[in-house]
Amino acid sequence: MPIARARSLTSRERSPAADRALGLVLCLVAGSVNVSGLLLAGQVTSHMTGFVTAASARVAGGAWGPALLAAAAVAAFLAGAATCALLVRAGRHTRLHAEFAWPLGLEAAVLLALAGAGAPPGRVDAAVLVMLLCFAMGLQNALITKLSRAEIRTTHVTGIVTDLGIEAGRALATRLGLGAPEAPPAAGRGERARLLAGLLGAFFAGGVAGGWLAGAWGARAFAPPALLVAACAVVPIWDDVRAWRRRPTAS
Repeated sequence: MPIARARSLTSRERSPAADRALGLVLCLVAGSVNVSGLLLAGQVTSHMTGFVTAASARVAGGAWGPALLAAAAVAAFLAGAATCALLVRAGRHTRLHAEFAWPLGLEAAVLLALAGAGAPPGRVDAAVLVMLLCFAMGLQNALITKLSRAEIRTTHVTGIVTDLGIEAGRALATRLGLGAPEAPPAAGRGERARLLAGLLGAFFAGGVAGGWLAGAWGARAFAPPALLVAACAVVPIWDDVRAWRRRPTAS
């Protein structure tokens, strides 16, 4: 990835093209992490609807232990989103180049730590794996939500498919002459639909890759997505490190 391109993905100065490119990369990552987590720990780790549903069903059945684990997964995702907001706010306050890169740097570190730990041999380790993956997906989901003003989603596809269906319905209504066409967004309806289809395809492709990697490598399957996330974040972070090293020291 060229340095200028990598810098643009998570730099403080944003553009719609950079948001779209980062969204596609992070959808690929989320698809891979989700399928790897499913195969290694039996959970889709960015699906908070599933965890809340499981918690309520288990409470209804009197299974308090599994209900608490599901609730802990939701809390881990929430903690990741809160950590992202805190890091972005701190970066904005200190005018860091890597205002949006530090959350991804932390996500990459979590995924690399999991890759280095190896496949979970038992239930406790699998539960820890789920918590850490939920935390990482919370970081990622909050970041792209803030960057795109909730226009792009990467860790789950319900919103993507919903938006794609809305765009298809709008196009069909226009062709059938059902009322005046709605004002298109700045990017155009066609470009918006292509982006949504690309996000969906990237998530699917990442899932296929994650499934193959988890089957072949175990928890080391988290290393490739971690490195991809790190590649998006490292240049702005390095810009901040260089700026910090150039600051004059107090005599």
